[in-house]
Amino acid sequence: METYYRPEDLTRFKEIGKESQELAEKFFDYYGAVFAEGELTEREKALIALAVAHTIQCPYCIDAFTQACLEKGSNLAEMTEAVHVVTAIRGGASLVHGIQMRNIAEKLSI
Repeated sequence: METYYRPEDLTRFKEIGKESQELAEKFFDYYGAVFAEGELTEREKALIALAVAHTIQCPYCIDAFTQACLEKGSNLAEMTEAVHVVTAIRGGASLVHGIQMRNIAEKLSI
């Protein structure tokens, strides 16, 4: 069955610059600089990116950063824990907005 998400498209990412090469180069230069070793290791950055990929639910990013994490020395337990951390943050962010709902409900109920 054909789906919108096609894993092979990830390898074509550089093609995004065909009609706008200058902007694509700037993006890829920035992207490369962000993921280079700095105050955080490349491994730590890949784990962060993997967690964020789950939050934004990007299958291409999940594929790419799962591979990057493994290549940088992370194991499945670390990767799974990173996904749980982001899930807790996302879940908490959703729940805390329940206070907004309560505020509106209380205001309208008066």
